[in-house]
Amino acid sequence: MRILIANVNTTASMTDAIAAQARRVAAPGTEIVALTPAFGAESVEGNYESYVAAVAVMETIRAYEGEYDAIIQAGYGEHGREGLQELFDVPVVDITEAAAASAMFVGHKYSVVTTLDRAVPLIEDRLLLAGLDRRCASVRASGLAVLDLERDPDAAIERIVEQAVAAVEEDRAEAICLGCGGMSGLTQRVIERTGVPVIDGVAAAVCLAEGLVRQGLSTSKSRTYAPPRPKQFKNWPPRS
Repeated sequence: MRILIANVNTTASMTDAIAAQARRVAAPGTEIVALTPAFGAESVEGNYESYVAAVAVMETIRAYEGEYDAIIQAGYGEHGREGLQELFDVPVVDITEAAAASAMFVGHKYSVVTTLDRAVPLIEDRLLLAGLDRRCASVRASGLAVLDLERDPDAAIERIVEQAVAAVEEDRAEAICLGCGGMSGLTQRVIERTGVPVIDGVAAAVCLAEGLVRQGLSTSKSRTYAPPRPKQFKNWPPRS
């Protein structure tokens, strides 16, 4: 089985970290192919960057020439999953939705700990659109920029843990979702401080994608995710 996992930003070191986490949980025989978009922002922290990233991820995967069995979009609260489902027949899994869905199997309510406060509404909207919001106790911001996770990991972990503890003690969350692909690998530190299950979206998405493939499931093309209708596009793809 081969799974494509697409980072939504252009920071290659973050793609590497996402790939490493994916490979840690992948079953024997599952090949993880990590992709970095050819264009876009170095980090995705708002609507404009998210919409650009959505196009970049779609075009990056369209350009991939090998075979694959599933696609993972490794961006938290980002746009684009629906477009990927129109373009491709294989299962498409978004890490935001995979984490939340997994959390609901191990606790009554879950909270998400993310980066900047401006990311909170995007995550809330993604959970609402996916029908996963009713059991979300809170979405909390750590105040970290995405790239801060690489610049000062020790300080970043402390701020993430602080918000996770508050989510458990104040919001009554029974599980925590790490709300950024760049937080991969932090689960054990948060578990130690909170005592509740902690879900990494990349790990959850890999396991979910593997399960869908093993069941022989693919994206329905009967209505919502039917392939795009043939038509002329003006000046697309854009030329530099």
